[in-house]
Amino acid sequence: MKSHSSAFTGRSVMRCLTLAAGVVLGASALTGCYGVAPNEARQPAAAPAVSAEPAPPSTTFPARLYPANAAAEAYGVVGAVVTNDRNGRGTFSTQINGENFSGEATRLTRVSSHQGVANSTGNRGSYISCRYEMNSDTMGTGECQLSSGAQFSLHVGI
Repeated sequence: MKSHSSAFTGRSVMRCLTLAAGVVLGASALTGCYGVAPNEARQPAAAPAVSAEPAPPSTTFPARLYPANAAAEAYGVVGAVVTNDRNGRGTFSTQINGENFSGEATRLTRVSSHQGVANSTGNRGSYISCRYEMNSDTMGTGECQLSSGAQFSLHVGI
């Protein structure tokens, strides 16, 4: 009985190797190809432009919170500081009854570039939330509410 071997004959092995070599060479030859229009000169890629202008300096404004209800009268007039980074954002900080508050002030550009909100949290867990409107580049007014219920009238400006 003649045994059937699964091994290839020498001739079929050579055919397989030749075919495999052709596939590998063809694929490797295509990996570095890309199309360029015939009249288009090759130019090196330009580096992204970097602005040479420095960011505008931030501006710090004093602010005062005047009591607007009985709960706020116990605190009296409170000083605060608003810092504007000139990009629609800034910081808002104050100290009320020995608690230090710090947070963020943001302009509501969708509504108006003159309106904004300021929110700060205190180091004892309280928070204050304000809404304001700038009447000029350096002056504005608004209202603030402390988490205890105290309400203030906010005056921002120099």
